Amino acid sequence: MQLQQLFGLTGKKALVTGASRGLGQAIAMALAEAGAEVLCASSAPGGSDATVAAIRQQGGLAQAFSSDLADSNAVIQLAEKALDYAGHLDILVNCGGTISRTPAVDFAFSDWQQNLAVNLDATFLLSQRLGAAMIERRSGKIINIASMLSYSGGITVPAYTASKHAVVGLTRALANEWAGFGVNVNAIAPGYFKTDNTAALQANSDRNQQILSRLPAGRWGEPSDLAGAAIFLASSASDYVHGHVLAVDGGWLAR
Repeated sequence: MQLQQLFGLTGKKALVTGASRGLGQAIAMALAEAGAEVLCASSAPGGSDATVAAIRQQGGLAQAFSSDLADSNAVIQLAEKALDYAGHLDILVNCGGTISRTPAVDFAFSDWQQNLAVNLDATFLLSQRLGAAMIERRSGKIINIASMLSYSGGITVPAYTASKHAVVGLTRALANEWAGFGVNVNAIAPGYFKTDNTAALQANSDRNQQILSRLPAGRWGEPSDLAGAAIFLASSASDYVHGHVLAVDGGWLAR
């Protein structure tokens, strides 16, 4: 098989949540560059307009959608609207997420519920609805976004950590059920990337230095560093990869 056939996404249709900025935006643009039509979802109406405009400027196909991922009914509606628009979806990237930083003894239960709803519940609901359609077609790729905190406990982020451990478990559970139907369910675990979610860490000189000192790559990741991993897991190149968590971490886990 030619490389273009292995890694190309021409004619494929993808839904990417969290596509307004950061990692989601980078993944959406990478999938579009590889040939996919990308449905770019954000939490607020108009949030993905810049991503859609950038994709179209490069000659790609994209459409903006929005959904409050903390609202289960809105998430289900997003899945239905995406299917109505596209007819079918070949790729789902569950990238939308949130994080709250508070010591566990002071952590508000409302923040706990918000983190779990956005990071875990929405991932399950979108995977369930769109995965069912993929099973019918016996073809599809689902990519969940895990974290380095899928491997460790972190500090002052109990809800985020719990949700990202659960995302890995969900990824493997769905892979066990759906691999035989031609649906690949995998995850990417980004390391320390320059995004809104890590702004507090980047601004803390002591914590920033601690992180950099452990990174063999010697730098924070840029959102574009996820492009290759996303294309691999979305393409035919990963047809025999199921339930895998691909760490893109600058060597963090190796250290």
